[in-house]
Amino acid sequence: MSDQEKVTTEANADAGDEEAPAAAAPGDAGARPEEMQALLEDARNKADEHWNQCIRLQAELDNLRKRAERDVANAHKFALEKFANDLLPVRDSLEMGIAAAGEGNEVDPVKLREGSELTLKMLADSMARFGIQQIDPQGQKFNPEYHEAMSMQERSDVEPNTVVTVIQKGYTLNDRLIRPAMVMVSRAPAQDSPQIDERA
Repeated sequence: MSDQEKVTTEANADAGDEEAPAAAAPGDAGARPEEMQALLEDARNKADEHWNQCIRLQAELDNLRKRAERDVANAHKFALEKFANDLLPVRDSLEMGIAAAGEGNEVDPVKLREGSELTLKMLADSMARFGIQQIDPQGQKFNPEYHEAMSMQERSDVEPNTVVTVIQKGYTLNDRLIRPAMVMVSRAPAQDSPQIDERA
């Protein structure tokens, strides 16, 4: 046998070795239908389990959404409940003061004033507890972010743009303006007209 024939024979033998496993593979798959059936059943069971989990998660998400909507609606509906409860003693105090003044007895103005001041303090404390702060800028520099100028006054005793009178106090809610203070603001007095020398 020549060298060339030997090489060809060896190459054919190698090719036969490579094809043998490929031919055996389909035979192996066909020989185990029970295993394929078991794998298919396992895949079906996992798919059913995942589907059930998906349905449960969907139901939980739906319940969470409904609960969140209910909580938001209640928050809007009853947002002022604590503030209202805090104001009730103020109203009670005002009603008692009016009842005492209307009984026909002589009303002591000093006691009436004291009662009114206590009621006002109760109201101010309640408002402060809920973040409502008063703006009383008397004597301060005019600030257009918090003050509304109603008029100007010529004043030589204070610097220009100073609040000289507070007509109505302003208020903020948690540092957000809800009503500006209405004020009167100073301005520099106009200079006297220069005297004209008639002798000129």
